[in-house]
Amino acid sequence: MAAPNMKLKLFIDTKGQKVLFTEAGKDFVDFLFYLLSLPVATVIRLLKQKSLVGCLPDLYESIENLSQTYMQSNRDKYTLLYPCNPIRTSDVPLLLSDLKTRKVYRCNCTYYLAYVANSICPSCRANMNVEVLDLEAQVTSKVSNSSGFIKDLVTYIVTDNLEFKPMSAANVVSLFSKSSVKVKEVSELEVKVVEFGADECLKILKSSMECKVVFTSVFL
Repeated sequence: MAAPNMKLKLFIDTKGQKVLFTEAGKDFVDFLFYLLSLPVATVIRLLKQKSLVGCLPDLYESIENLSQTYMQSNRDKYTLLYPCNPIRTSDVPLLLSDLKTRKVYRCNCTYYLAYVANSICPSCRANMNVEVLDLEAQVTSKVSNSSGFIKDLVTYIVTDNLEFKPMSAANVVSLFSKSSVKVKEVSELEVKVVEFGADECLKILKSSMECKVVFTSVFL
């Protein structure tokens, strides 16, 4: 089952066609925290089909295509290509992955598990291709108040360059004073509520590596 979409409230400067800031809840801010936990190889794999700039996708593909024959006997390229995220899968809304439906594999001799079919068993060096149940993937995807990174106490201001602060009058005034946009009151901004799902997650991730106007790039 796919994770439910989030909702974001955009505050838009219509004259400059720019998102000045976004009002977001705990779920979206937890998602921003989660982005920093992603291993580089996972980011590359997620963005390979979205024309990720630079040469890291080429490096990833070279390792992916390299025969295991050339690897040291105690090394497995799949641990590089499919690294485990240190954040538990039930801790945040995982809109960036298919962990809820992933398969797990083992060989016939041990209890070692792999998330990639035909990974090399660390014990007998055989291919791990016997499919078993992934117990962690059965964990409910519902995010409770105690999961994730931050407490569910307030809403947050998230600016176009992904800086965030708790929502307050003082923080909004401070944002206006630092902005190049000639706006003095929130009422001068257009408000737009948008759905935020898996596709937008990938766009946010990609844009965050390319520019400092993430929301404007993704939603406008």
